[in-house]
Amino acid sequence: MDTVLNCAAESGLNSVVIGMSHRGRLNVLANSVGKSVTKIFGEFEGEIDPESSQGSGDVKYHLGARGTYNSEGGRATTVVLAPNPSHLEAVNPVVEGMARAIDDEISDRTYTQSLPVLLHGDAAFAGQGVVPETLNMSKLAGYRTGGTIHLIINNQIGFTTVPADSRSTTYATDIAKFLQAPILHVNGDDPEAVCRAAEFAFEWRATFQEDVVVDMYSYRKYGHNEADEPTFTQPLLYKKIKSHLPVQARYRQQLIDEKIFTAEEGEKIYQDENQRLNDAFSSRTKSSKPGAALPARKVNNMFTPVETAVSKEELLKIATAITTIPEGFHIHPKLLDLMQKRAQMVNTSLDWAMGEQLAFGTILANGRPIRFTGQDVRRGTFSHRHAVFTDIENERELIPLNHIQEGQAMLKIHDSPLSEEAVLGYEYGYSVTDKKGITFWEAQFGDFMNGAQIQIDQFITSGEVKWGQTTNLTMLLPHGFEGQGPEHSSARLERFLNACAEDNMFVCNLTTAAQYFHALRRQVLRDFKKPMIIVTPKSLLRDMKAGSTIDEFASGNFQEIIDDTSVKNPENVQRILICSGKVYYDLIAKRTELGAEDVAIIRLEQIYPFHAERMKSILEKYSRSKEVIWVQEEPKNMGAWTFVASRIWPLLQVNQRIAYIGRNESASPATGSSKKHAEEQETIKRNAFGTLA
Repeated sequence: MDTVLNCAAESGLNSVVIGMSHRGRLNVLANSVGKSVTKIFGEFEGEIDPESSQGSGDVKYHLGARGTYNSEGGRATTVVLAPNPSHLEAVNPVVEGMARAIDDEISDRTYTQSLPVLLHGDAAFAGQGVVPETLNMSKLAGYRTGGTIHLIINNQIGFTTVPADSRSTTYATDIAKFLQAPILHVNGDDPEAVCRAAEFAFEWRATFQEDVVVDMYSYRKYGHNEADEPTFTQPLLYKKIKSHLPVQARYRQQLIDEKIFTAEEGEKIYQDENQRLNDAFSSRTKSSKPGAALPARKVNNMFTPVETAVSKEELLKIATAITTIPEGFHIHPKLLDLMQKRAQMVNTSLDWAMGEQLAFGTILANGRPIRFTGQDVRRGTFSHRHAVFTDIENERELIPLNHIQEGQAMLKIHDSPLSEEAVLGYEYGYSVTDKKGITFWEAQFGDFMNGAQIQIDQFITSGEVKWGQTTNLTMLLPHGFEGQGPEHSSARLERFLNACAEDNMFVCNLTTAAQYFHALRRQVLRDFKKPMIIVTPKSLLRDMKAGSTIDEFASGNFQEIIDDTSVKNPENVQRILICSGKVYYDLIAKRTELGAEDVAIIRLEQIYPFHAERMKSILEKYSRSKEVIWVQEEPKNMGAWTFVASRIWPLLQVNQRIAYIGRNESASPATGSSKKHAEEQETIKRNAFGTLA
């Protein structure tokens, strides 16, 4: 590691971004990043950094840090150690995204100014699926970082599992062969050989901008940790290790034999370093109060309105720019027709996709870049976005949003490999480093985020309270109960809501193009960063019921809860239906069919943070209504019901009670029968209006 960092500094690289699991992290923090040893010892005594912004915090060997590495020649480079939970290789794509964001900020098209370095264990490198997912991205245009140096600390045993039970290949590194990357196997007992391997790795990366792997064969002196008893499971191996001369003693003797220094000088080096550590340990700060409270995190008012409206003139200018086809560009006839329709939408109603295009256009025109990735995002899974045009004669590509005006920021939109965990981790890493713009990841179908659950749980929803690491990553998750079966109905809204606390993110299920427009602009314009989860529609993408007039984009701002503006006399309302997302339009249609004017339908657009004051004022407005009903399409044990029920209940008037209408509890998100689905949907609508039906 020291050799790699020295080469990076001497070569004038801007930064090195390091990812690793917990084993050896304190060593890297102290000796590579330059974190104070005294401070590290103090943390073990429970001393809290007064400048920390973390909430619940994390254990010392998961924390990240930033420092400056000074080379032997007096040159410096920034070193960033990314925080990482115990999920070993999960940080790999995060580091790659961080490095790419640094390069994008520098505007370095070769992606060589920030060096990603990943430390792996041999068992994890062979066993964790995120490793090949990340390796696969290394040469892709949307994800390349100019090559990564992989350092494998090969202990020849994973926890208590021997290689024969850990992998089906001869070497732990064989998974990297599909990249045709050079793989160097080196003896950890030979420090000088290790340094030469590191120098080769750096020069290879610098020359060819490709990944390279250094596999250092070593061993664990004490087993999995210092309190372990490895002879339980590997008695013969640890009998050998016990008699094996440690590398420090072995190398010291080599230098004495080569007359680099005398035995006395070698002993003095050892004693001086030992004294330095002892002095730091003695001078550590001890917490006067064991278990002292962590520093309070900065509290943001999550409901402070953000000015997101854009003048009609600006919107019309953007609409014209993104629907104008340059002369000589041969666009697909169907897309030409679509562009003509979009150009006319400004005079009537704009659909979901056009609302998104206008939001993106205003963000870019304001000088804020957008990164957007996911499977098929350029066209859109449902063929609705078409952010990139392809010339049908020569396959030249055109991104209309990048041709609005001079000096604008750029939309970087990439179809991703068929990966969820690595791609979402990459975008998270990019978003925590990007200072000006906004980062999007869209699932092909909402439930596909299952494949990225580790990144969601360990980084996106908890990274701020654990590490003070903020992100404005926005996840777009197609969701809609439309008879397409269990795997294409639900974005698992309930999982995100279960992780909501301490204002850690925004979770929205929107009903109009204007709401989507204002939500996206709010995400990039407010003065703090939070992730946002948007449950996006499928059938509503082209349904003009969800469309909005241009005036709705040019005025107002995002509304967490939308009251029923069709109600003329609140005192006549006998029943209040509260819902979120697409089911709203089913309820509106049923109410029109029945002529049930005494039913108010309230839309909860932002489920978290839950705007209790706004909801309370609405319930007070309809105080004569005894019936308050939450209506959803999802099964009772899914969706938002279990989350919102406990929040609505304390806001009810004394005469009001809350009830649930939706599908019954289920182990599967949805039926596979379209006929049964239609019957269930009709039952929900009928029950929502009760005896009125």
